[in-house]
Amino acid sequence: MDSLADDLRQMRRTPLHESHVAALRTIAVEREYPAGEYLIRNGDRYDRFVYVLEGEIEVVNAFTGERHLESGLGPTQFMGEISFLSGGTATMPLRTAKPTRTLEAPRQAMLELMAKTPEMSDIIISVLAARRRRQLEDDDSSLTLIGPEADPDIARIAIFASRNKIPFKAMPLQTQEAEAEAKACSIAHDRPAVIFGKDRVIDDPTPLKVARLLGMDEDVGDGDIFDVLIVGGGPAGVAAAVYAGAEGLSALVVDDAAIGGQAGTSSRIENYMGFPTGISGADLVWRGHIQALKFGTRFAVPRRVTGIARQEDGLFRVRLDCDSYVCARAVLVATGVQYRRLPLDRLEEFEGAGVYYAATDMEARFCANTEVAIIGGGNSAGQAAMFLSRYAKHVHLLVRRDSLAASMSNYLSSRLEAEPGITIHYNTQVTALHGDDHLDHIEVKTGGTVRRMNTPSLFIMVGAAPNTDWLGDLVKKDDKGFMLCGEAAGADSQFATSHPGIFAVGDVRAGSVKRVASAVGEGSVVISRIWDYVNQSEMA
Repeated sequence: MDSLADDLRQMRRTPLHESHVAALRTIAVEREYPAGEYLIRNGDRYDRFVYVLEGEIEVVNAFTGERHLESGLGPTQFMGEISFLSGGTATMPLRTAKPTRTLEAPRQAMLELMAKTPEMSDIIISVLAARRRRQLEDDDSSLTLIGPEADPDIARIAIFASRNKIPFKAMPLQTQEAEAEAKACSIAHDRPAVIFGKDRVIDDPTPLKVARLLGMDEDVGDGDIFDVLIVGGGPAGVAAAVYAGAEGLSALVVDDAAIGGQAGTSSRIENYMGFPTGISGADLVWRGHIQALKFGTRFAVPRRVTGIARQEDGLFRVRLDCDSYVCARAVLVATGVQYRRLPLDRLEEFEGAGVYYAATDMEARFCANTEVAIIGGGNSAGQAAMFLSRYAKHVHLLVRRDSLAASMSNYLSSRLEAEPGITIHYNTQVTALHGDDHLDHIEVKTGGTVRRMNTPSLFIMVGAAPNTDWLGDLVKKDDKGFMLCGEAAGADSQFATSHPGIFAVGDVRAGSVKRVASAVGEGSVVISRIWDYVNQSEMA
């Protein structure tokens, strides 16, 4: 299966060309450092590009203060993580291993130079992406989660970090390693915790607090004006973000959970053109995310849109959680759909504690070597079943209908039927959830028979409820809440809604084809219409 980036340990070292270094000198200054000086610490923002002329820069273990990796950064190499593109923060400290001389350019000036020099940009982004891949594969970061398997709140942070490609270390409670961390931070060794660095404990941790610590929650203030606000970070929204940035529109993408949307929860997409061995939804959209950052599009995650209104000056005022708002000349709704919450007693109580709505690497860790149940008969449920069967003792796919033919691609249903680690239960529904602090078992009904199924992990992947409540009555919707566009909305574009300046793409649009490829296509095409609208608005 295709990976999100090249392997840093195998990729051929490609230094910047002499012409690139010459261009860098026009915006950079030379600096000299003695041995042992920190250039950046975990949590510091990447505000500059650092190119090594002489000496060596080493990665430091934030907990021990010792050298962390055998190899360092020497002459012709450069410092940084992928968060440099967004102005995010460092997840690992860096310091000089010997007297070092560098070229250093302000971040914004460097981004502008990269935009003018595609070959330089390609080298830098490829290296930064490969470094992130190494961190993810090695669980290498200053961010440590103790006890995600025991605490739903810590589990939510682990899932948030995993879906957003944030490197972190997860330690089970009461292990020697976890107890050593707790002792170093002077906290109880038998309680879950989130730690950043050596002794920075995050009180009452939430995904938003972690995002802000890492610089992911874009600092957008009241009164900031964008050409287009893109609500939703799935394939449609990210594709629009790429093209908006490439066309010179100032754009902000807001998503309340993770870049990737529902597609980001898909462990393996095999029918997307160009990836014959398949690719995970998260990796596919992550690549688009990096492209959009390269073109200057900004992202704010996790931030939720709670309302929208049209001002007298024609701008849209969009209210965000945390009592803030942004303004935009146009709004693109790419919020997609979410899995339906079933009417089951204690469902909310078990969410994050045995009940999940996505099957990624993190959820797979939680259900390793256990019986797993999945509710759903669509492609997402089928892909989840195939993925989880590699980790679970056995996977039970619970399907309400008597066949998969109408809801799942044939290639996928054939694989499910042939996989010995998966059992498909047709005409079956879940009727009850049981457990104390964590799901222990469920009751299922097949025909008229109710039976117990012992499983600590239930994945719900049914239904498709559109995320449109925040729009109120500003645009026309169908009876299920999907947005009407084009002729059905009295508009002249298939992506325009009944309210001028508000557009919709992807699964949230009534009558859309529920496929990743079509969502990406719609997101790329709609930007030309938004460009026309923004230009006409400015001329009016």
